[in-house]
Amino acid sequence: MTRARDTAVVRRAAALLLDYPDRGMLERLPTVRAAVDELPGGAARDGLTAFCAHAAGADELELGAHYVQTFDLRRRRALHLTFYTDGDTRRRGHALARLKEVYAAHGWRPGPHELPDHLCVLLEFASRGDAGQGEALLRRFQPGLELLRAALHRHGTPYAGVLDAVAATLPPPAAAQREAARRLAAQGPPAEDVGLEPYGGRAPGREALPWPT
Repeated sequence: MTRARDTAVVRRAAALLLDYPDRGMLERLPTVRAAVDELPGGAARDGLTAFCAHAAGADELELGAHYVQTFDLRRRRALHLTFYTDGDTRRRGHALARLKEVYAAHGWRPGPHELPDHLCVLLEFASRGDAGQGEALLRRFQPGLELLRAALHRHGTPYAGVLDAVAATLPPPAAAQREAARRLAAQGPPAEDVGLEPYGGRAPGREALPWPT
């Protein structure tokens, strides 16, 4: 397989494995594992293989409970990526709308009950929608991805291996992205910019990240 195809397989597999582990997800697991087995050796294949083995050997109810405990109850392990860049501020709504615009410009429509910043949606777009724009969006949110990845490793969950696989499809974070991740870890996501949002204001010291074009 080509590198581009390998990358698409990794991102598609990660999107499926990061979804809530209901019956449908578990029924797709053998197909995902077969695709992962065809990948070249490395961190991406290792992380996905380890999670597939974990999911295949676990009880469905236990998997569901672990998923909720891992992602739904801790803000620092959120799968909604604008939370890391925009926090619980009014500008997060603008970021979500901008994501929808990017998807629509490339003929991609998330499901009606899916927020466009969910990592699964973004990975689906990058693997099956527009690879170039998907790459640009993943790199835009890379500080948040790195923070989530580190938090999952600290939590000791097999989901950390899936984030390792996603990270392996991206260039190493640039210095500015590493600093953004460090700042997020130290300060948390942005707080509400009361009175500034309608005028494009933002909290001091927090640089707005450019959107892909």
